[in-house]
Amino acid sequence: MLGACKPTPPAAVKPQSALDVMERVMVSASSCWFKSGDPAFKAYRMDAELTSYSGQPRILLVRKGSGDIRPLLVVMAQGTPARLQAFGPVMNEPLSGRISADVKRWANGSSACR
Repeated sequence: MLGACKPTPPAAVKPQSALDVMERVMVSASSCWFKSGDPAFKAYRMDAELTSYSGQPRILLVRKGSGDIRPLLVVMAQGTPARLQAFGPVMNEPLSGRISADVKRWANGSSACR
């Protein structure tokens, strides 16, 4: 009879792959940084490279309207569970704290913009 009162163990959580995490980050970045018209990201455009032979899906921010295609920000993930990295010149600017917070929040499953 006491067996019925025993709590059930939590369900096992499957680790998220790099692709799963980067798809979620890409969708949220597109909505929150670009489609919303956020002035902090007005000078940039985003390119997604989710299908990668290296197994490291990534999103890139490049200067909008510029012939220079070098990325100013790279956000990438690798492995299962996914390990995220964000790097590039933009990460040396005041916007870096916001980028880090947004990417962490989205990688953890939230789609909130702030």
